[in-house]
Amino acid sequence: MTKNLLVELLVEELPPKSLKSLGMSFSELLTAGLKAQGLIASDAVITPYASPRRLAVHIGNVAAQAADKPVLQKLMPVKVGLDAHGQATPPLLKKLASLGADASVVSQLKRIMDGKTETLFWDSTVKGTTLTDGLQKALQETIASLPIPKVMTYQLADGWQSVDFVRPVHQLVALHGADIVPVNVLGLQAGRETQGHRFEAKVNPIVLHNADSYAQQLATEGSVIASYHERREMIARQLASAAAQKKLTLIDDDALLDEVTALVEHPNVLAGTFDAEFLRVPQECLILTMKANQKYFPLLDAHGKLANTFLLTANIQPADPAQIIAGNERVIRSRLADAKFFFDQDRKRTLASRVPELDKVVYHNKLGTQGLRMQYVRAITTMIAEQLGGEALAAQAYEAATLAKADLLTGMVGEFPELQGIMGRFYAQLEGLSDDIAFAIEDHYKPRFAGDELPRNRVGVCVALADKLETLVNLFSIGEIPTGDKDPFALRRHALGVIRLLVDNQLPFDLDQLLQQTIGILQGDELSKGWASAQKSTVITQQRLVSPESGDRLQAFFYERLAGNLRDQGYSAQEVDAVLSLNPQRLSDIPRRLAAVRAFSALPEAASLAAANKRVGNILKKAEDGVNVLVDANLLNEPAEQALHQVLMAVLPKASETFAAGDYAASLQILAVLRSPVDDFFDHVMVNVDDASLRNNRLALLAQLHQTMNRVADISRLAVN
Repeated sequence: MTKNLLVELLVEELPPKSLKSLGMSFSELLTAGLKAQGLIASDAVITPYASPRRLAVHIGNVAAQAADKPVLQKLMPVKVGLDAHGQATPPLLKKLASLGADASVVSQLKRIMDGKTETLFWDSTVKGTTLTDGLQKALQETIASLPIPKVMTYQLADGWQSVDFVRPVHQLVALHGADIVPVNVLGLQAGRETQGHRFEAKVNPIVLHNADSYAQQLATEGSVIASYHERREMIARQLASAAAQKKLTLIDDDALLDEVTALVEHPNVLAGTFDAEFLRVPQECLILTMKANQKYFPLLDAHGKLANTFLLTANIQPADPAQIIAGNERVIRSRLADAKFFFDQDRKRTLASRVPELDKVVYHNKLGTQGLRMQYVRAITTMIAEQLGGEALAAQAYEAATLAKADLLTGMVGEFPELQGIMGRFYAQLEGLSDDIAFAIEDHYKPRFAGDELPRNRVGVCVALADKLETLVNLFSIGEIPTGDKDPFALRRHALGVIRLLVDNQLPFDLDQLLQQTIGILQGDELSKGWASAQKSTVITQQRLVSPESGDRLQAFFYERLAGNLRDQGYSAQEVDAVLSLNPQRLSDIPRRLAAVRAFSALPEAASLAAANKRVGNILKKAEDGVNVLVDANLLNEPAEQALHQVLMAVLPKASETFAAGDYAASLQILAVLRSPVDDFFDHVMVNVDDASLRNNRLALLAQLHQTMNRVADISRLAVN
């Protein structure tokens, strides 16, 4: 007989940023634990609940006891379990006794070959677990496996024992239909009582009738919307309605909406205002303080400018909300006054005047100060800019790189670190600097995450690329290399940023050359023969000892990141492997190479050529002496090798021309005519003949073929294993 099951943990207020994941994990882990024990069907309807004070799950059609299961139990080898007369040995009898059987079942044992050994097996039936035992086990495993960011240790009511959980747990509910399941966890015995809203519950405690009445009783008796999803949708509707009433636009922020959903049990959206004088402060500052500090929702006017109206989400439903609104307006006034004070104080000094103070800010205990780092970044920036745009771009990039980190010393960034770069751009514009330089100061952190926008101009691209290269090379040089899931300096993100800057902007840099130039600058080599080397202030006051091997390790690191990124974009593992196995240095060419490989794979000749290419590669690897690509046509005495050479000589100029022009698709598709002569060659020509001159000439022909076919990608990687 099946009934619906409800399990709830009533706790102190949970961490809001973790509530969503905790709620989903509690539901998924508990359900998986019960499924594994055969207590629920694979298609059971699961309803998770999560509020600031509870984690719960409702599971449909849960059995009181799992069905019995037939089990084929492996015992031991026949020669160990039976004596020469076929009678059970003491080890077999002992094993059977441990399984609850005796000598009477010996005649029922099966003899089955287990590898090369004849082994005894016993067909038995394992009694299905009861819901009480199964839920007890699943609950304990679930609590132990929850993704708790920080565990709290607290004492139980007896004053002696202590337990660990994310927050103290006060009550446990476990109902199978209307029946209590007698489980216990975290020092609590399961019952049917729970608590409603701290201030607005009509009844406390709430005595649950059955598993199915949970959400309805919490809503009507406890003034609690137990479903995280329902509360989130309720808040979203109220926010949209309130913004529409004010004829303003809500700024979409899913993370903030998630956090607010985790802070309230019965949401009530209200509108407040602040003095318009604060709007003179950059709106990013005001938006950040409203969101981060107060969990308010800012609103924009018809022109996309911040309005002096905001929305807040209360956790109570008073008849007159005036006092709640007034209290929040007092708080936000104080917060915005702080922001205005920092803004006004910061404007009393220029960004340039703050640059020398970077020498007092430690960047890394092994790498020195932010001032030294600025010198590195500035030198790398000017090197990149000279190659991209000559002296004019180098001069702009030099100034932007000099000022890029100056806003770290402002009061506003000190209070709101998330505004680094943004405040630098504001202050630069207020000082009258050009937009090229101002935007570069803000954009040099971009792209900060997957899908983030790129710098808006070439100056920003130069500084952003230099900043990320300096970070990667210097941190790799001191052994700060990401391992497993540990990446404290976000080097994987920096590597993907470099890749996007090179690829999306079609920058004409080879990866190896770029890394070696960066390493050279850090080691004190001459920056360049142009503008940068003429600037005395590009001289770095302290050089780093960077191992050349850092470049090799970094290249491998880049290709690993690139491979994963390309697979995420929808390219197959074979396509990615075919292109990246050649370690193409011009990363901006890789999308065209991949497109060419995909088009080639669709050709009817592709599979045969890929297989032949793989065969050629294997033959060349086994060649004892070095193989060259100089073919002596006079030594080609077999019709099949003569035909292959003729077609190859006809194909080679066209393939080379299209490859040099960057038309990789055409360069690969030209190879289709090689299918028949290549197949004929392998059908009729023996490569490893005794005559050394003939053998070496045929190897040279294959080497020339291999080289021609594998310039865009390693075609052999497309072969079916």
